[in-house]
Amino acid sequence: MSNSNYPVSAQWAERAWVNEAKYKEMYERSIKDPNGFWGEIGRRIDWMKPYTVVKNTSYDPSNVSIKWYEDGSLNVCYNCVDRHLKTRGSQVAIIWEGDDPTQDEKITYRQLHERVSKFANVLKANGVKKGDRVTIYLPMIPEAAYAMLACARIGAVHSIVFGGFSPDSLQNRIIDADSKLIITADEGMRGGKPVPLKKNCDDALKTCKGDEKVLVVRRTGNPVAWTPGRDLWLHEELVKVSPDCPPAEMSAEDPLFILYTSGSTGKPKGVLHTSGGYLVYAAMTHQYIFDYHDGDIYWCTADVGWVTGHSYIVYGPLANGATTLMFEGIPNYPTPSRFWHVIDKWDVNTFYTAPTAIRALMGLGDDFVKRTDRSSLRLLGSVGEPINPEAWEWYHRVVGDDRCPIVDTWWQTETGGILIAPLPGATNLKPGSATLPFFGCKPALVDDKGQFIDGAASGNLVILDSWPGQMRTVYGDHERFVQTYFSAYPGMYFTGDGCRRDEDGYYWITGRVDDVINVSGHRLGTAEVESALVAHPKVAEAAVVGAPHDLKGQGIYCYVTLNAGEQGSDDVKKELVATVRKIIGPTASPDWIQFSPGLPKTRSGKIMRRILRKIAEDEFSNLGDTSTLADPAVVDDLIANRQNKKSG
Repeated sequence: MSNSNYPVSAQWAERAWVNEAKYKEMYERSIKDPNGFWGEIGRRIDWMKPYTVVKNTSYDPSNVSIKWYEDGSLNVCYNCVDRHLKTRGSQVAIIWEGDDPTQDEKITYRQLHERVSKFANVLKANGVKKGDRVTIYLPMIPEAAYAMLACARIGAVHSIVFGGFSPDSLQNRIIDADSKLIITADEGMRGGKPVPLKKNCDDALKTCKGDEKVLVVRRTGNPVAWTPGRDLWLHEELVKVSPDCPPAEMSAEDPLFILYTSGSTGKPKGVLHTSGGYLVYAAMTHQYIFDYHDGDIYWCTADVGWVTGHSYIVYGPLANGATTLMFEGIPNYPTPSRFWHVIDKWDVNTFYTAPTAIRALMGLGDDFVKRTDRSSLRLLGSVGEPINPEAWEWYHRVVGDDRCPIVDTWWQTETGGILIAPLPGATNLKPGSATLPFFGCKPALVDDKGQFIDGAASGNLVILDSWPGQMRTVYGDHERFVQTYFSAYPGMYFTGDGCRRDEDGYYWITGRVDDVINVSGHRLGTAEVESALVAHPKVAEAAVVGAPHDLKGQGIYCYVTLNAGEQGSDDVKKELVATVRKIIGPTASPDWIQFSPGLPKTRSGKIMRRILRKIAEDEFSNLGDTSTLADPAVVDDLIANRQNKKSG
């Protein structure tokens, strides 16, 4: 834990929407009077039919139900586009920066309105109706935002699949959502290399229902396979439709999107977010946490395939009438100065990225940063995983020239928006701490028995009451929603994260306590990776845990038992890595593979993952009680052959 403390500057306390006194006053009201507080905040967006009921939520395990503004109606796309036309139609809504630095585009709110409306009419012309699911598998190009907003405009439910996911992962998500139409591109571009999105989509659809349509954006123009009657070019469809598409009236609790996230069991969970509460929360958190003021140039480096891209590239910023930057590229192409060149090129004021990127760039030295200006920067942000204090200090000192506060934000796909983070005009900063809860968020720490832990302590992080951006259910499986989040500690939302609270009440996230690994900010279920390894014909059994990784935060450590007669080798390791990449995608590539003749199991056959984690962390001096193991000698072999030995 870092002992450094960075107080709020006088300029920030003066400029910001919220100072320390106002934070305390607003936070107290949000907890004591959530109906009154969120009733007022809800009016920051435009409603077709105003709500009279604000909060109607229950965490009771026998009746988990989350509803906000339930009798109101609205349209999310109208709030992000149409309502800005009178006052800011000619303002830039989206700055697009291509993978190739010579490719870029500025899209005004008026242009955005026309393009989204036409896109929506293309969807309708191809049979998409209110409530239908649409899978989006696109690179970071403006069409990704148009597709999202077009779905919202007509009441279709979008399910975005990150363009780095494999055909198998895409197929599972298309089937689970029962998508009617898939939107993809001929190819994506990433670091100067093409990504075969259309080919991946074709492979994924081989074992789907067969009645899906595929709408294809022309990105590179390279030839792709074509299925007549199923595949449609977007540019050919757009010339057939009118730019007039009235926004559909949606209930606040109508679904807006499904976003799949890894669970501790193998099958990814379809996190369902609805329209009213989600948009209120995304817009409010964007304004206050990033202290967004009119005219700011705001850049979140995420991909829209992750929830960060949903809430803080598209919906939150656009609902606030902001200028938001969309970046197709990667941090080190064509040079490791790319992020900083983009900041100078567009005079970016707010920069929001992941600790993995910060650590990677830090490892290349200060010069790539220092050779750029970055004087436009006012605020830095961090998202996706806990940021280690060393990386925080480098980000503050080198990237922000010791003058930009850092908002280290903690939240999840399930939360819809940021729950714990500093407010730049209100919160003194401690490197590595997410600091204090946002309005309406009531965190607590509990022990493994569910008893509350007070004061400075470590425990399991739970949230005691609902907030408007909270997910409503797991798509098609409400029981899984209840079991995953509300059964471990009845009456509370269990985050799955461990946490430390210090003597100032600041929260320090320590990482997952369930069987989920956070690799470079991407959540991966250990069961998913284990299933992929066992799919290899030479593998009898596999167990996967997270282990500390200098760059990624957590890496993937695999213990693999081969079938009788098979020998472990570097070639077999390469085969296993390739298998995992094919089934899940490159983000799931194992960092360490240890061949083991057996795994530590109890007499009932349960794998003792606690022991595997300790060995993977090279911390095996305190393995705890191993007396219940069926074969304690297995542990000695695992320790002797561990792959993650510390130097020295």
